[in-house]
Amino acid sequence: MSREQKAVERARKAFLTGRSKPLEHRIRQLKNLQRFLLEREKEIAEAIKKDLNKSEAGTQLYETLGLEGEIILAVKKLAEWVAPRPVEKNLLTISDTVYIQPEPLGVVLIIGAWNYPWAVTIQPLIGAIAAGNAAVVKPSEVCVHTAKVMEDLLPAYIDKELYPVVTGGVSETQELLRQRFDHVFYTGNSMVGKLVMEAAAKHLTPITLELGGKSPCYIDKNCDIPIACRRVTWGKYSNCGQTCIAPDYILCEPSIQGRVLEEIKKSIKAFYTEDPKTCPDYGRIINQRHFKRIMAMTEDSTIAIGGDSDESTCYIAPTVLKDVQVNSKVMQEEIFGPLLPILTVSGVDEAIDFINKGEKPLALYIFSPDDKVTTHTYREHTSICSPTISFKTNGGLFFYLKSLSLSLSLSLSLSLSLSLSLSLSL
Repeated sequence: MSREQKAVERARKAFLTGRSKPLEHRIRQLKNLQRFLLEREKEIAEAIKKDLNKSEAGTQLYETLGLEGEIILAVKKLAEWVAPRPVEKNLLTISDTVYIQPEPLGVVLIIGAWNYPWAVTIQPLIGAIAAGNAAVVKPSEVCVHTAKVMEDLLPAYIDKELYPVVTGGVSETQELLRQRFDHVFYTGNSMVGKLVMEAAAKHLTPITLELGGKSPCYIDKNCDIPIACRRVTWGKYSNCGQTCIAPDYILCEPSIQGRVLEEIKKSIKAFYTEDPKTCPDYGRIINQRHFKRIMAMTEDSTIAIGGDSDESTCYIAPTVLKDVQVNSKVMQEEIFGPLLPILTVSGVDEAIDFINKGEKPLALYIFSPDDKVTTHTYREHTSICSPTISFKTNGGLFFYLKSLSLSLSLSLSLSLSLSLSLSLSL
């Protein structure tokens, strides 16, 4: 029996004891997880610094503060979220007590990503614990130091049988996917997402995929261009462009392209100084493979800003490409790096048409003072941004619950039916 198989079997055995279900246990585990984030703040920050050159402040802002907030919210609201919910009666159940009872799914698999290795791995774990499941946690092998900290330290704080951490590369992930789970949560790119979906289908396992895409940014000529460019600059170059909802490219009219370039250049200097390479708040590309992939995208485009790079340290300066064409290399896939192409369009209608011809993006950014322009854009766009996984109405907890429809008659006979799909409207 492989190491991965043993971890899954231990998690299932622990789940079948029922100890993950009581609210007291869930809350205790969540508070222990919060304590881990606070007590091991130094180790977490040092690991991410080695993996992605993130500053300590950046780690707190983009990784741990949000997790602590979600834990606090879950602890506060958990009893309300998992309480039985009365439903409308019909002729068959008019004399019964009828309600829907949220129940944990069982054993779930969480496959994390490397760009925000704590946030996108621990966030779904919070939901799994809160919902009363067991969870096998697979951190990304690309962030070697972070995965090591997670493997070594996390089991000392939360139930290591219910929530084992399994490290390793592609072969270990493939072995995990051969096992039967009750839900799989994957964060990463679309290519691997298809493989995860294929593996889950063999067991008819429901999955949640949090993928990426080329998120467009339309800048209207009548908007406050300095403010728009400052916001785009922040969203694009945070974490060195390695963010799933980062602006991937800009669409604007030719008449304002020069102004947009000028304002982005000012914003880059304001955020990262004259020399971003020496700025402690500017990150690095995760590894040389991604460094080469990103640099290859610049080969057939004109560099207007930046362009400096250092392969030995995986450094790529904040870079803007101008007069980019539809068939340019940089427009063929999600960039996931600090390159920002600018394409010119005649107006909002051409921008919408361009966006709709491509793959559906994860996010869409519109900068315009005219409500008619923004409303027209999101109404005409075939798929405005997919909901980002959060812990409120569209996220975390409810992916890990099944709905039990219960009808309790006066004679105390109980009929039980299990819904075949997750109810996301709990």
